[in-house]
Amino acid sequence: MICPARFNTCLCLPVGRVDRKDDGADLGWKGMKRTLGIIGRKLGMTQIFLEDGSVVPATIVQAGPCPVIQKKTREKDGYNALQLGFLTKNSQRVNKPISGHFKKAGIGPHRHLKEFRLETTEGLELGQEITLNLFKPGDVVDVTGLSKGKGFTGVMKRHGFHGAPGSHGTHEYFRHGGSVGSAAYPHHTFKGLKMPGHHGNRRVTLQNIKILDVKEDQNLILLKGGIPGSRHGWILIRSATKSESLPDRQALNRGGTGQAGTRTERKSPSTPLV
Repeated sequence: MICPARFNTCLCLPVGRVDRKDDGADLGWKGMKRTLGIIGRKLGMTQIFLEDGSVVPATIVQAGPCPVIQKKTREKDGYNALQLGFLTKNSQRVNKPISGHFKKAGIGPHRHLKEFRLETTEGLELGQEITLNLFKPGDVVDVTGLSKGKGFTGVMKRHGFHGAPGSHGTHEYFRHGGSVGSAAYPHHTFKGLKMPGHHGNRRVTLQNIKILDVKEDQNLILLKGGIPGSRHGWILIRSATKSESLPDRQALNRGGTGQAGTRTERKSPSTPLV
């Protein structure tokens, strides 16, 4: 029998253990916000003309509605969290244990599940839908997705190596990675050495992405710039974690204050530099 608790994460993203690290309470990080997010999928890219005539690239994302599948509390589970679903699934494609997990919420099976840890789950009940009313144009969010998989690649494509010289006696060594160790010392390869390997298809989070527009009636949200993943790839959108701590660059360039309200100045060293 399959335990429904195994499916408390989005099936398309390996986020089960990673999301536990994202929780500030577990690692003692300060300033980490546990806020509710939404599940979506990337549809493609376009461009938007702003009022000043400038053109900015935008990514179109279909997000929500995401019903609440499971509600976890600190008293019962040790932490507060909500499990959300996205996109309905044919009930004939779901086995009985998973089907019973959805019946507890009073809704049909969904294709993708994701758990969001929160400070409190009050006011949110099973079956309640989470929509794009969480966000508005101008908000800053963090976007998580799977980067495009590029297969097994060499060091030049994977790590940006320049390669060997193209002349002066170089033979069959143009795209090699160079020496990986020595026979005398250290007589082994150091751990973490940049070498060829699997490239892409990893969890990537882009922080402080600006929302250009929100179309709640169409369940569409437009994000500034590109986001991780290929077309129709699954993504997670949450309120930005570090937006409050980032200074306003334009204000700093004008000699003003950052978002935190404190003036940032470059102090001269106490001793002259030689």
